[in-house]
Amino acid sequence: MSEDVAAATTVPATAAETSPDNPWPLQLMSQKLKMHIDRAPSAWVEGQVIELNRRGTNAYLTLRDVDAEISLPASVWTNVLDRQETPLERGSRVVALLKADFWLKTGRLSMSVKDIRPVGLGDLLARIERLRQALAAEGLFLDARKKRLPLLPHRIGLITGRDSDAKKDVLRNAALRWPAVEFEIREVAVQGNTAVAQIIGALRELDARPEVDVIVIARGGGALEDLLPFSNEELIRAVAGAVTPVVSAIGHEADRPILDDVADLRASTPTDAAKRIVPDVVEELARVRQARDQLRRGAARLVERETDRLASLRSRPVLASPEGMVTTRNDDVERLKGRSRAAITTAVVRAADQLIHLKSQIRALSPQKTLDRGYAVVQLAGGELVPGAGREVVRHPGQAPSGTALTVRVAGGRFSAESTGGQEPADD
Repeated sequence: MSEDVAAATTVPATAAETSPDNPWPLQLMSQKLKMHIDRAPSAWVEGQVIELNRRGTNAYLTLRDVDAEISLPASVWTNVLDRQETPLERGSRVVALLKADFWLKTGRLSMSVKDIRPVGLGDLLARIERLRQALAAEGLFLDARKKRLPLLPHRIGLITGRDSDAKKDVLRNAALRWPAVEFEIREVAVQGNTAVAQIIGALRELDARPEVDVIVIARGGGALEDLLPFSNEELIRAVAGAVTPVVSAIGHEADRPILDDVADLRASTPTDAAKRIVPDVVEELARVRQARDQLRRGAARLVERETDRLASLRSRPVLASPEGMVTTRNDDVERLKGRSRAAITTAVVRAADQLIHLKSQIRALSPQKTLDRGYAVVQLAGGELVPGAGREVVRHPGQAPSGTALTVRVAGGRFSAESTGGQEPADD
């Protein structure tokens, strides 16, 4: 008994403490696994039923992920299946409540379905609509973020099904409209659980090529379940993050996957996509001819208008007889010269007469004229000199008392005299 206790106490408490010399018993490992798995909660998962076998009260089915190559076998009681209004079949899309079970004796892990419900079209549509509203709230559908398509793409990336009618429609209609168009084609699965991964891979590959000007994702019509990959959130975000403009051409006019909302251009059908991504060479040539005709008519009208204008200018008198303008200006110059000469002559004559008049006035006011009329200027012979006038002039008898030496200036010259005394003039 003591040896068993000692052996039990030497077992490692955790898996990290085990070693080749001190391992866990297999029973302990299985028990711990079972305890851990039993604590794991149940979970609702979505998938597609690809296998379904009934065996008595048990049924065995295999669920596959709707977007990836991942499958999971599970068991379910037949009474759970019998509760369904519509019997489950292979290919049915379901949501199931799964719980992991670990069989201790055989070490086998199994999945047990506690409940299962089919996903109807109404559920799918409601789920798509909720996702559409959530993405719209993020702004992924705004027109401001959509990129313009090139007027004439040199190379078009085409993502479509393998040898599909959509591929043929796009290639044929694009070639009819513009024969020189080039395509970079990626054939992928356009439905099923691998469609999303393949489409995203092709999109990223084409988006990384600088020579690709626009990418078209095309698929023909189909049931709602077939078009579900084009409403996948991962694909929608990949298209929103693409640098190259993306055109959505999925199904028919009535089909509206979320890809149509996020794409830079929505085409109602693959044929419509071909018509909208490349111009019609016939229409473009017609526009070129129309433009050339308009240019030709415009040039002809311009030449005609300028010709009439030149003729009108040539018919004017100034151009018909250009020497008349020179003659007129010459006459004006001669007339102005005559007027100038007459004005100058008149001004000179008037100035000469004025000069003669001023000379006469100056002579009339000259002292010499006064002397010529018999007057004399009497000056003191010994008096002080007056600046500018010589000696002091005698203006009063008192200035020359008797015996004063005088100098008398008359018209003919000067002579000396002596005063004999003066007399005041009588008052009148």
